[in-house]
Amino acid sequence: MPALPAVEYRICPAQPGAHLFEVSCTVRDPDPQGQIFRLPAWIPGSYMIREFARHIVTLRAELDGEPWPIDKLDKHSWRAAPTAVKGTLSLHYEVYAWDLSVRAAHLDDSHGFFNGTSVFLAVDGRTDRPCLVDIERPSGTAYRDWKVATALALARGVRGAARPYGFGVYRAADYDELIDHPVEMGNFTLGHFEAAGVTHDIVLSGRHDCDLERLGEDLRRVCEWQVALFGAPPPMDYYVFLTMVVGEGYGGLEHRASTALLCSRADLPWKGMAGGAETLPEGYKTFLGLCSHEYFHTWNVKRIKPAAFTPYDLSEENYTRLLWAFEGFTSYYDDLALVRSGVIKPEEYLELLAKTVSNVLRGSGRGKQSVAESSFDAWTKFYRQDENAPNAIVSYYAKGALIALALDLQLRAGSEGRKSLDDVMRLLWQAHGQSGIGVAEDGIFAAVREVGGGTLGPRLARWLEKTVEGTEDLPLARLLKGFGVDYHVEPAGKTPELGVKLATGNGDEVRLATVYDGGPAQAAGLSAGDVLLALDGLKLSAKSMDAMLARRQVGDEVEIHAFRRDELRQFRLTLAAPEASKVSLKLAARAGAAVLKLRRGWLGSTK
Repeated sequence: MPALPAVEYRICPAQPGAHLFEVSCTVRDPDPQGQIFRLPAWIPGSYMIREFARHIVTLRAELDGEPWPIDKLDKHSWRAAPTAVKGTLSLHYEVYAWDLSVRAAHLDDSHGFFNGTSVFLAVDGRTDRPCLVDIERPSGTAYRDWKVATALALARGVRGAARPYGFGVYRAADYDELIDHPVEMGNFTLGHFEAAGVTHDIVLSGRHDCDLERLGEDLRRVCEWQVALFGAPPPMDYYVFLTMVVGEGYGGLEHRASTALLCSRADLPWKGMAGGAETLPEGYKTFLGLCSHEYFHTWNVKRIKPAAFTPYDLSEENYTRLLWAFEGFTSYYDDLALVRSGVIKPEEYLELLAKTVSNVLRGSGRGKQSVAESSFDAWTKFYRQDENAPNAIVSYYAKGALIALALDLQLRAGSEGRKSLDDVMRLLWQAHGQSGIGVAEDGIFAAVREVGGGTLGPRLARWLEKTVEGTEDLPLARLLKGFGVDYHVEPAGKTPELGVKLATGNGDEVRLATVYDGGPAQAAGLSAGDVLLALDGLKLSAKSMDAMLARRQVGDEVEIHAFRRDELRQFRLTLAAPEASKVSLKLAARAGAAVLKLRRGWLGSTK
């Protein structure tokens, strides 16, 4: 049976100054009833309808090189006119690319970046066909040194096939594979390391002074640990960390053989940075944790998927109550991989873990929304947070990570160290990741039940189901004590508080970003968006506020003047004690042999 013709794409950064990609899509055997084309409405890994089609500026069709009618059906779909005879149908369109994030596309005279979901129209009825994409160099001598970085396969044997890091033709097995390989182009810095027999590239776009050798060595250790966790060989034969370096920024999005990252240049390692016996800078640990998180998704989410995502329907929301496992468990393992691989010390890991616990405790939304509900409502709540979010929602990332911690500790303690969450992840990989069978909504509970076995498995499965569907705080102090870790909680600050969070980036203006439930400000009638002007008749500023509050006592009544819109308002409120939400975790000074054995199994070597 002859091979079906490939769908052919061409993309050119034709006008970097105008941020426009020129794209074409060619089908050699279009549907004679009228070929339909669609652009995804969202990108896997970021659970919000993004409406990428709104960035298509112009679009026209040609049949055998002649203009051909095409109509828009809805916000992201087009249908070409029926064809009475066989021919070649091509769409030519422009995409505006000025979204400096990991989710869409960005183009200027310094670099170009795109996700396929933002630029490549899917051809109805042809998405299972192989795809060829010709990535063209922008015209002009200013771009002659530009390179290309992507995990897309080179189209070897095809005319115009790209060479490594070059412009030209790449291939994908089908549309799903095509859109799962983002592309970076420009004068980027390129680093390499080998992990588990696989070449890994680090691509840095933007100005930086990164010590690539140090970054590569630290990432190598993290990647090798993760591969060992699931079992070699890794599920890809090449991997690339595509990183856009900016003044201030943070973000990551996973793909099957790469990740798109956004980081602050101050978070990258530099020559002469303290290491070895020293603790790592906080920003660098944050960046390593981000890289670790996205790399872990190579298994958990990209291949071990909820059944609701197999396959994805990129035209509308895909609902699941399991993001607490796919994002939350990944959030647990991202920093755990740093300590288990020896990149950071156990004490540093406990500091990172304490911050996660503190962040969860600071939001009263944790008592109103379960992580299962948060997962299901990600499309409308978690990814569309407003000023009331801390009072209304819980993060399935952060609390999901703490649920993973609690489950891991209980598996280890209940089996005397013979079983752990690692075994659950390996079972999910073997049963679902390697088979492609999606995880049912009760599939995580079933995996825990099987791994725990005996009475432990069913008991922990019941606990887990109750926990993810409920809003109770986790018994972390008790569980950590069994692993020789002391849990302390204290007030988040030393001064009386108003029960608010201030907006940032407004200079010295004291604008309220959030008014917390049950706090003095809410009781007095203050609202998010109010601009505080004076406290007891004295001018307030972002710099002076803490100092003014420090001179008062819990229970003092104060007078606040504030602008709401353009109206001057007056409020009287009673200052409250800071909430006890700052958690610290320390290795216990004394621990028995059995406890130390459990702790070593969890964290690796400790004192």
